Amino acid sequence: MEYYFSPLKLQRSRRFLVNPHNTSSSKPLFIFFFFFLCNLSYVFTNPSDSAFESTYVRLCNHVVPASAVRSDAGTVPGVAGELRFQSGYFSGGDRFFNRSAASKHVSFRATSVSGSASDGVYELGGQMLLQQRGGGNTVQGRLLRRVFPGRRVSHWRVSQWMRVSLRGFWSQSSGNLCMFGTGSYGNLKNANVVLNLHYPKNLILLDCLISGTLESFDDKNSLQYFEPISILALSQGSNYKYTLVGNEKENGCGSGSDVESLSLRNLGQGACTAFLGRTDRFELDYGSHCHNVSCNPLGGDVERLPDVMLFYGTRCAERQKVQMLLGFPDSSHRDALFPFYTNATLVSEGMWDEKENRLCAVACRILNFTESGSNPLVGDCSIKLTLRFPAVLSLRNRSTVLGQIWSNKVVGESGYFGKVGFQGSLKVLRGLHGFQYKYAEIERVRKSCAEKMTARGKGKMYPDGHSSDMTFSMLVTNSRGQIAQGYSSPLFVGDQIYDGRQYGVPIVSTTGKLKAHGIQSDKYSNLLNVSYMMSFTSPPDFKFGSQVSSTEVKISAEGIYNRNTGVLCMIGCQHLKSRNKILIKNESLDCEILVNVQFPPLNSKGGESLKGTVESTRPKSDPYYFGPLQLSSYSIYTSQADASIWRMDFEIIMVLISNTLACVFVGLQLLHVKKHPDVLPYISIVMLLVITIGHMIPLMLNFEAFFLVNHSVQNVFLGSGGWLEVNEVIVRMVTMIAFLLELRLVQLTWSSRKGEGGHPGLWISEKKVFYMTLPLYIGGGLTAWLVHIWKNSHQKKFRPFRLSRHRFRFPRGHFYRSPSLWEDFKSYAGLLLDGFLLPQILLNIIFNSEGKALSSSFYVGTTIVRILPHAYDLYRAHSSAWYLDLSYIYANHRMDFYSTAWDIIIPSVGILFALLVYIQQRFGSRCILPKRFREISGYEKVPVIGNDDL
Repeated sequence: MEYYFSPLKLQRSRRFLVNPHNTSSSKPLFIFFFFFLCNLSYVFTNPSDSAFESTYVRLCNHVVPASAVRSDAGTVPGVAGELRFQSGYFSGGDRFFNRSAASKHVSFRATSVSGSASDGVYELGGQMLLQQRGGGNTVQGRLLRRVFPGRRVSHWRVSQWMRVSLRGFWSQSSGNLCMFGTGSYGNLKNANVVLNLHYPKNLILLDCLISGTLESFDDKNSLQYFEPISILALSQGSNYKYTLVGNEKENGCGSGSDVESLSLRNLGQGACTAFLGRTDRFELDYGSHCHNVSCNPLGGDVERLPDVMLFYGTRCAERQKVQMLLGFPDSSHRDALFPFYTNATLVSEGMWDEKENRLCAVACRILNFTESGSNPLVGDCSIKLTLRFPAVLSLRNRSTVLGQIWSNKVVGESGYFGKVGFQGSLKVLRGLHGFQYKYAEIERVRKSCAEKMTARGKGKMYPDGHSSDMTFSMLVTNSRGQIAQGYSSPLFVGDQIYDGRQYGVPIVSTTGKLKAHGIQSDKYSNLLNVSYMMSFTSPPDFKFGSQVSSTEVKISAEGIYNRNTGVLCMIGCQHLKSRNKILIKNESLDCEILVNVQFPPLNSKGGESLKGTVESTRPKSDPYYFGPLQLSSYSIYTSQADASIWRMDFEIIMVLISNTLACVFVGLQLLHVKKHPDVLPYISIVMLLVITIGHMIPLMLNFEAFFLVNHSVQNVFLGSGGWLEVNEVIVRMVTMIAFLLELRLVQLTWSSRKGEGGHPGLWISEKKVFYMTLPLYIGGGLTAWLVHIWKNSHQKKFRPFRLSRHRFRFPRGHFYRSPSLWEDFKSYAGLLLDGFLLPQILLNIIFNSEGKALSSSFYVGTTIVRILPHAYDLYRAHSSAWYLDLSYIYANHRMDFYSTAWDIIIPSVGILFALLVYIQQRFGSRCILPKRFREISGYEKVPVIGNDDL
């Protein structure tokens, strides 16, 4: 509750009590009133303190007794970090939160910490956030299912949260915290809540949990009331002590592996660099022994074996001691935050063994956590874990992390489970040095692709194996025409881990490596050994082999890349997983796969794109045989993306120059009519209206550009930031100036026709021009409308490009937006502007006008402005590949008619019209007609007969 004091009321009280005319009685009154104000000001300047004190005593004094804040108390460094936690778990509050939510997270941070009169007691201000995502029957979930009927709604799309602002005390000696405040949930505001937390005092693995409750102290019948919420989180205090690691023999890690493992000594912080603060996802491998014994790390039956294990490093010390959380969520979990579920999370600590180059860890279960707020604890530390980084990778072993987790209990004992392997890739892979790759199928690749490997280039340049151009997004098409999306990236190039950040065409010698595989250096000096990771996600009905695949397909491949021809030939292996999870460890590899990829040239001018195939070399009768898959990609190279961006910048400048020149030429025409006002009536109003409307239509349809509301789809995909939007505003402003100048010219011409000197024959001639051109314009508009309907019914949709870190990529879920009807009308308006001189030519012929109605700078300059984009489009079509033409700015296909035919016809007609106007104004309006048509009856001035002549 907040209190406010009105200065206005105080001033009125002073005037009433203090009488300026009675000085004898004013002094004691003034002294009394001064002391009254001092007391009153203290009450009103500290209203929250008194209200806070009384409420705190009622709610929290039995947990942490309130203590007066010292006058010299300031912010206490370090305490806020001790109290802070994130990625905690909560349950309860069924009125607001769903029990079946896919994930629940709670976080807390102290926003202010002040010392008090009692030692070890601190006054706190803090904020808590409770968030859930997913849930079977939430309001948002039901809404999304109505909006998107028949579609699957991902868990993360449905999110609910409660924000709580709190104030209270924390006792360092007892570890208890009690705070109260207000929370908001959706449209519900000011829900009164009280938070009770208990922090561990001696921070060790067996006592590292923060537990407590968040309760409502509103009336149970109010809308703000909710059921108690239980909270559990991992303490992030700095005084943690490692107590269960250090003796590998006692921990039961056993002897080391025979496989060479990678050392972490070269990392700046040792094992801390590899593990701290990262959430990594590993696949679990169950062996055949799990038929006879339980292999579920969480307990329970075999049917509910988890598929993945999440590894989250929470703290690290002395370069080798690590505390981590091990999570076993559902395979559909895709949340970025670690899922701290009590029944699916293990708390662990381990030590990196520099002799064996492995992590040896002990893991414990979380016990006794209930929604009623029971004190949870960490126990049952019978679970062991080892993890290592294999130093040598190969086609059949691509995992950069290998490990095992098991229980050291006796078979049949409660909580026992057999050894479960896990493998995957650590996100810090690029920071680890010393990985090697052993190529095993190079000889086989050389035999399968002998002709392609011996071919030589024909003056074309192809990407180097170490450049970022070797990664590509792809479409995978099967024999039925079904399409899946995927991505491919090198793992190793030669003996180096693929970095992907190199630019250009470095020369990397592979002669020694090729000789080792029996390849002659003089014949294969431009060949590179490469290994790839290819994956694609197939739709539910995608036919792949003898079965219908609806999951992610991963293919490991290695082979040879020919830098002279851009040919990549590889042997691939696919994991053939059994439907029975316990046989995953004994899964077989299908390495009878041949992958061929043809990269387009770097200096391509014909719009080539990446093509390839994935084929099974097994006989068709083999159950693992699958039909050929076609690969395609429209990713473009780094150099091409740079050229496209450079061209966009150039076109922006051209647009600004063209629109500025349009303003200049209209201004010159205004100066011309100012010097020669007698020519104003002979300017065609229809022509001026065509020019004015031609500029008005784009202004009307793009008026939102003034407010930067419309962010073009093209601009988003090209990663142009706000430059194109700013350019749009500038262009529209210049166009607006041209539009206003043209309106002024229309007004002057119209006024001259209405004046005393106006000739009635001009209006009749103007009407004839209007009747002649109107059917032409209407017919053109109907044609544009019919063409628009035809294009929408026949045009194939394709996906546009976006500019990512290095290249234009092939994004998911965005299709090419076909031009709308309004955009086609904008194109038609541009065509009318190209032929703007036609009404003036017709008016000159019909009225047989004399004089120079139009200045040469106006009609010649405007014609050049209209011709230049078409000339540039012709140049661009013959000098740029098709992929660069997706970003139209200057010669924009959505704004006008552009094709090879139109780029020739429109400039030719424009030049012809300008030449006709020049001839008419120099040799007579009808000189362009045959002689027999020149003498057309026209309007002549007849002398007026007055009364004096009668």
